[in-house]
Amino acid sequence: MGDVAVGARSGHEGPEGQPERPEDAAAPAVEPGSDSGSGSEDGDASTGRSGRDPKPNKQRSFWKELPILIGIALVLALIIKTFLVQAFSIPSDSMQNTLQQGDRVLVDKLTPWFGSEPERGEVVVFHDPDNWLAGEPTANPNALQTVLSWIGLMPSAEEKDLIKRVIGVGGDTVECKGTGPLKVNGKALNESSYVYAGNTPCSQDEDGGQFKVTVPKGMIWVMGDHRQNSRDSRYNQTDKHHGMVPVNDVVGRAIVKAWPISRWGTLPVPDTFDQPGLSDQAAAAVTSPGSLALLGTVPLVLVRRGRKTSKDD
Repeated sequence: MGDVAVGARSGHEGPEGQPERPEDAAAPAVEPGSDSGSGSEDGDASTGRSGRDPKPNKQRSFWKELPILIGIALVLALIIKTFLVQAFSIPSDSMQNTLQQGDRVLVDKLTPWFGSEPERGEVVVFHDPDNWLAGEPTANPNALQTVLSWIGLMPSAEEKDLIKRVIGVGGDTVECKGTGPLKVNGKALNESSYVYAGNTPCSQDEDGGQFKVTVPKGMIWVMGDHRQNSRDSRYNQTDKHHGMVPVNDVVGRAIVKAWPISRWGTLPVPDTFDQPGLSDQAAAAVTSPGSLALLGTVPLVLVRRGRKTSKDD
């Protein structure tokens, strides 16, 4: 008998010599996460995710979004009040007829952030410099009014602010004798367009109605349009600033009468403050020796640059 190789089996036989079934045949191994080469009814074979469309996110209800919208609106209102525009209520008759008691004005708070200073003729709101409002009645707002005032949705009732017209700025000489006219740097002002009808530009009294002052740098001299009913710079010359208002205390310029609607309008600078010669001192400051010296260096720099360019050529 011939030799037989031990352990050799036919490729078509299973264990114990049984024929191997077709499904038991060797199949290529599939690495975990690799493509199997065939699709799947339950999903995408390449991604392993379900083939069904994902459920759309449920839209948030209006009532759930409302508090978020209110919060955003309050934050925006607070930012606007702090940096851009703030509403103020007129508490007295000192600015008649330009402003009436109860009027609401909008005050520009943005330009002072960029170094802009008050100019003659502007109507400005400023913090009480030194107890100008002593003895004046104070409002008692409720909690809701306090909150709305804080975020700028209502005029502030607690802040001790005043509103007047700028008459003189740093370096100006302002004077008034008899009943007027009021003079700035020797130039008489025609104030008929804004001074209360029947009032005189100056008041004939010994408490401050007759004056001649020079406004220091960084200060302004302010007066109300209702001259015989305004406790302004004239009547506070005994305070620590001698009746002047520090520029740093100015909140901003009143630009619009916003309420009531029937009185809506802008608050422009009267033409009398644009007359020639009124700003001679301001012009002199520009042409001071220091300014002339600075301007004189410009031609020298240009000449030196021209010579250097010629040598390089």
